[in-house]
Amino acid sequence: MNIQLDDQPDYVKQYSAYYKTKRGYHKRSVNSNEGWVLQSMPGWMNIKILVHPEDLKNAVLIVHGEKAHSRYMGEDTFKKLKGDNKELVIVPNATHTDLYDGGDHDYIPFDKIDNFFKKNL
Repeated sequence: MNIQLDDQPDYVKQYSAYYKTKRGYHKRSVNSNEGWVLQSMPGWMNIKILVHPEDLKNAVLIVHGEKAHSRYMGEDTFKKLKGDNKELVIVPNATHTDLYDGGDHDYIPFDKIDNFFKKNL
């Protein structure tokens, strides 16, 4: 099943550019091979990982691309976290998939991740 990308939202095009190309393709990946439609969606629909972030006691680092379609999820979750051991990093100009492998501009903020781990682990 190949979707026509012309009429799709930008994030669908970005996922395709990652999972359907050498950049992120794997023959057993559900994202590369339409596995979501066939087997995986019910499990994700039933997992509620963001229901009670206020109960977290451990340090939390949330990293999102500025242009990520899912950015609001990280920002909303960050607002619900109670502790002082939390950090929200918004990476300028990065999309969701840019943070998988750094994209064309090495977007992954390794320095911020390293500093957070040193401070909180």
